[in-house]
Amino acid sequence: SVPRVLAPLPAPHHLTASSPMANLGGKFDVSKYYEAKPDDGAKDFVMQQTMFRIKDPERSLNFYTGALGMKLITVGDFPQWGFTVYFVGYPSEKDFGPIPEKEEDKFAYCMRVPGCIELTWNHGSEAEEAEQVYNTGNADNTGSDGTKVRGGFGHIGITVPCVYAACQRFKDMGAELKKSPNAGGMKGLAFVKDPDGYLVEILPLGKSYPFPTQQVDCCGVELEGGAGYSDNSAAKK
Repeated sequence: SVPRVLAPLPAPHHLTASSPMANLGGKFDVSKYYEAKPDDGAKDFVMQQTMFRIKDPERSLNFYTGALGMKLITVGDFPQWGFTVYFVGYPSEKDFGPIPEKEEDKFAYCMRVPGCIELTWNHGSEAEEAEQVYNTGNADNTGSDGTKVRGGFGHIGITVPCVYAACQRFKDMGAELKKSPNAGGMKGLAFVKDPDGYLVEILPLGKSYPFPTQQVDCCGVELEGGAGYSDNSAAKK
């Protein structure tokens, strides 16, 4: 049979760039992407999930459904392959109705909900001695030979009515804040760690930068205090 060849995509949607690229000097013109017409071939596509591998399902579900207030939407158990997946998110009952009661209907419902997280538990990881067993992509050395990994993954993010109140909640519940709202150069946003060390950015709902601030945050950092921002990837080449 003759292999099927994909037709070239119209500009600006080519998927490759010339190699090697010249140094862009920190600037890139995105105007053609703003001006691009919608692609009918991708109509009704939905950004539905991000997957995290987790060590312990109980502590992860406590964090995502407890601290972050997400709903457990559906569970997929695959004992023949040694793993279980838990889909959590913020399903809008106004848009999708309530989560179905029948197990066989929950997965199809979940596939309509944008922005879910798929927590993947590989059976047996909960018994490993280390507190964290998976690399988070943020310059840690978990899962490596001890060398920090130049990670590409950074974080997920949620929006909340008040970043300062949310962070006080997380702190009171025992979560670790990587960056409190007043720390760093970007004020009014924060990062909290999930039990496996993955970062969750906390941003104000419907607000533009500069974000709303308070004089002192939950960690006692003054608005004019805190160290400057640095990217969490490993050292650049």
